[in-house]
Amino acid sequence: MTRPDLALLGRGDSWEGVRAVVAGLGVSGYAAADALVQMGASVTILDDADSETVRERAQILEVLGAQVRLGPGATASLPDGADLLVPYPGLPPRTPIVAEALAADTAVWSEPELGWRLRADDAAPWIAVTGTNGKTTTTQMLDGILRAGGLRSAAVGNIGVPVTEAVMDPTGFDVLAVELSSFQLHFDASIACESAAVLNVAPDHLDWYDDPQDYGRDKGRVYERVERACVYNVADPATEALVREADVVEGARAIGFTLGIPGPGQVGVVEDALADRAFVAERATSAAELATTADLAGPAGEPPAPHLVANALAAAALARAHGVEPRAVRDGLRAYRPGAHRIQQVDEVGGVAYVDDSKATNPHAALSSLGAYPSVVWVAGGLAKGTTFDDLVRTARHRLRAAVLIGRDRAVIADALRRHAPDVPVVEVDSGHDDPMDRVVDAAAGFAQPGDTVLLAPGCASMDQFSGYAARGDAFAAAVARYAASGR
Repeated sequence: MTRPDLALLGRGDSWEGVRAVVAGLGVSGYAAADALVQMGASVTILDDADSETVRERAQILEVLGAQVRLGPGATASLPDGADLLVPYPGLPPRTPIVAEALAADTAVWSEPELGWRLRADDAAPWIAVTGTNGKTTTTQMLDGILRAGGLRSAAVGNIGVPVTEAVMDPTGFDVLAVELSSFQLHFDASIACESAAVLNVAPDHLDWYDDPQDYGRDKGRVYERVERACVYNVADPATEALVREADVVEGARAIGFTLGIPGPGQVGVVEDALADRAFVAERATSAAELATTADLAGPAGEPPAPHLVANALAAAALARAHGVEPRAVRDGLRAYRPGAHRIQQVDEVGGVAYVDDSKATNPHAALSSLGAYPSVVWVAGGLAKGTTFDDLVRTARHRLRAAVLIGRDRAVIADALRRHAPDVPVVEVDSGHDDPMDRVVDAAAGFAQPGDTVLLAPGCASMDQFSGYAARGDAFAAAVARYAASGR
């Protein structure tokens, strides 16, 4: 049978005869399968899980005409005759089903790539954000700024709302703020964003990548085919290098963001003002004020952490490239509130702040979080994903009052502390307890002094002990509440 030419198919075409396989029935897999069924493709869905949520989604898709195979081993091999595989984001290329598809010249697309192919003729432009850390915060800020500018915007992609769901929405949007992970970008073949930012590149997901350099290269794919602006981090030369290597549309600009005073073609900070020297006519000699650091202050008026300011600058640069006025930048940033489990103070007990940053799932994110506090009892550990903590400990050791370690790979962090911060007390809490967070909080409180911060910034993934980073953060907050109620 002749294989259909997928490159010729778009939103206005019938996909009848296309044999599509969707591996994984998570949120993005469900949206991808639903869209493919709507387009007329023959869809087979595979998922090794057989949970109630997966079964509910499977039943809906079966009613629509899809075939579903659930349970252990479902994704072990590619069904015969597949023309397209859409794998769930965490499925590495070396996984047998993906390797089999690549060997057979079967198209392998990420869910955002499928969404790009299914855009309508008058589709909204995409403004994309990637990086090791800060993607979700920056995407939320960008979406808020665009909305403050009067645009119909949506934050989609790795942030939780699948791209295919947005592009198939009949009401449409003026612009999409798209968070993309390295996993999603790895299987990107044609996405061409209006503008894009790589916030930073630090070691992560080394359990997914055979070569650490491939991780950075996948991040850099977001710049390919950019039309207006490639936004990079002046403090991270790797991001600027990725811009230089990208094949962009003629006329696209490189725009840097910096926590220092911006040069021409950059956005940065002048005293307490977020300043634009990239999108003003007289940028060689002047700047436009976009907002102040006070506009980013938390509900208690505390000054924003440096990485939050950097995220705001990146979002502002992307929005300004789209044509948004300075006032909208200010209003959008004023309205921004951090999501749950991202530098969220859950309580203060005896002059000690307890902060949940469970979303800090790699060392780079944890280091950014530690940098916001002068004296910390650090709660860390989980699944290290092949990363190391030596650089983090060397940089942050002067801030550490003590460390309380949890999870499968806690020894990795303990070893780094012994090598580079031997004077920092360390307590390891094993996972053989029903509620390890109570022991964690008790141990942390025993070290903390008034003015200190007990900071959950694990630097690791959570799935060894919890269903996700949110469950880990909730467990921490609940344990803090119980500690506070005990009056100890």
